[in-house]
Amino acid sequence: MIVLVTGSGGLIGSEAAFHWLKLGHEVCGIDNNMRKEFFGEKGDTSSVVEKLNSFVNYTHWKNDIRDREVIDRIISDIKPDVIIHTAAQPSHDKAASIPFEDFDTNAVGTLNLLEAARRHTPDVVFIHVSTNKVYGDGPNRVPMIEGEKRFELDLFEDEEYTGIKTQWKIEGVTGTGFKETFPIDNCLHSLFGASKVAADIMAQEYGKYFGMNVGVFRGGCLTGPQHAGVELHGFLSYIVKCALNETPYTIFGYKGKQVRDQIHSADVISAFEHFIARPRQGEVYNLGGGKYNSASVLEVIELIEKLSGKRLNYTYDEQNRIGDHICYYTDMTKFKTHYPEWKITRSLEEIIREMIENEHD
Repeated sequence: MIVLVTGSGGLIGSEAAFHWLKLGHEVCGIDNNMRKEFFGEKGDTSSVVEKLNSFVNYTHWKNDIRDREVIDRIISDIKPDVIIHTAAQPSHDKAASIPFEDFDTNAVGTLNLLEAARRHTPDVVFIHVSTNKVYGDGPNRVPMIEGEKRFELDLFEDEEYTGIKTQWKIEGVTGTGFKETFPIDNCLHSLFGASKVAADIMAQEYGKYFGMNVGVFRGGCLTGPQHAGVELHGFLSYIVKCALNETPYTIFGYKGKQVRDQIHSADVISAFEHFIARPRQGEVYNLGGGKYNSASVLEVIELIEKLSGKRLNYTYDEQNRIGDHICYYTDMTKFKTHYPEWKITRSLEEIIREMIENEHD
């Protein structure tokens, strides 16, 4: 099997590349280290690519997915069986200062790959890594309860006359989180969110209109020890590094009670593997750790201190990031229904413990 991975130096891209390399498959990677250009030295992924190049069954292209002719030629030459598309400009904040680079990378780059695949290898299984930011700030309109250390979804209302609590009828939200049917329009996205919406819809269209095996995975906080976390992207990795290295950290808004769910990169790759074995056409899946693996910033700080003995030095800025979610965790019911053998194997505590150990190595 020939597997083409875009963004092969990044967290999910490298996890995918190493996984299929170790299984003995031929892996081709496309990565021009734009993360370093976007985020500086701390975003540099060249050391990861160097490790990939040590495998005899790995071929690397230091090309840009925005280059339509090059992408068309690469896919025409290798005719991959699987394309795992992880390359992106991944930051809300950064997108506002580089709108053309953001849209061209996220939306146009995705179109270049989809069209080249349709022309040269239409039976390919195409995995598009999207994001839960396609929902914009819509999740912030869901009623919430503010607790001592976190916000929580409030999905019940008191009936005026009976006093009996009944569940709010909100499209796409359950007690276990946000579903794929949650609306993606009529809300604030950030330019990053908008470019990812364009790519998300285009990937669906190639699956449904052209009958291609395309899966769209709307990731929450995808993380792991190889994550080159920086302030503008990679929350969990970055906050762990700040705590261990005694680097000052800033919490932006919501009193530090904003909630995210975390999923380990190995569990992400496992989900891709299940989809590749039984692909569908233009299907959309939310992908995250779920309520069980969710925590607020304040709760993460406490957990890091518990596991490492290091107390994070942080300050608070009342201004939240534009389009940032107050409380989001993933309802994985749809994916688990389609692929019942898949399950999450790493808890939030295990993920953080692994990051701490990796930082000490």
